[in-house]
Amino acid sequence: MTIGVDVGGTNIRAGIEIGGSLSRHSSVTLQNKDSLSATLNQLIELIRPLTEFPVTGIGIGVPSVVDISQGIVYNVVNIPSWEKVELKDILEEEFGLPVYINNDVNCFTLGEHRFGLAKGYSSVVGIAMGTGLGSGLITNNELYMGHNCGAGEIGMLPYLDNNIEYYVCSGFFENTYGTTALETYQAALRGNRKAFEIWDEFGKHLGFAVKTILYTYDPEIIVLGGSIAKGYEFFRYSMLRSLDDFAYPQSLKKLKIVPSQNDGITLLGAAALVHQQIGQPIKVKAESST
Repeated sequence: MTIGVDVGGTNIRAGIEIGGSLSRHSSVTLQNKDSLSATLNQLIELIRPLTEFPVTGIGIGVPSVVDISQGIVYNVVNIPSWEKVELKDILEEEFGLPVYINNDVNCFTLGEHRFGLAKGYSSVVGIAMGTGLGSGLITNNELYMGHNCGAGEIGMLPYLDNNIEYYVCSGFFENTYGTTALETYQAALRGNRKAFEIWDEFGKHLGFAVKTILYTYDPEIIVLGGSIAKGYEFFRYSMLRSLDDFAYPQSLKKLKIVPSQNDGITLLGAAALVHQQIGQPIKVKAESST
């Protein structure tokens, strides 16, 4: 049993991983993001009830660059007071449990690899599309982070008049069309033609991101996550059409692209950080045959 925590710019979620499933899942909305002590207190009080169970450690995903060895997080997205937080030391002193911290999209990707749709694949790229565009890498069955926990950030690569992230996140809908991804999704569900056109354009931009991934990492599977992935049915075909000019068509035939199906997968990935660091095997409950 391990604790998984997902620190977001608006909410913090936590739960216990048992056999590849979440238990005791709860969340809290950050109230005073300009106060380091207030936000840390909310985090601690969310975790505290979970430490009453026989857990072996705490894994945490944060939307930031992380000093993995020291457990220090820097410039956490949408939490102004978290410029430099020695989170590992703070929580280990508070709870007396080992704490491991990583980027939230790395946790998402690790979760899909250990417990989700990418289980059984040795090379995986996870993409999280929401406020920004993040990505995580699994190579040879191991999470690859680079020297500074910044590997795989394809969103920062130049594209058109900006970068890839500008066109493959919620900002695309707001900056280009003055709407939101959610509103565009809801309009598409109602059959709105303009919404279909917007999703079609989004899919083309995402297709460029996928080609970039294929040329640089050549994974077996790409898992799409984040809130925007819920619109998969509306951007899938334009995304796939934009891959028609990919130089290696045989590689495309072997590639799988799938939308994530588990809203708690980042929590599970964060919990898996503990297993990974202490060498504890992950035991997943067998699926029922009935």
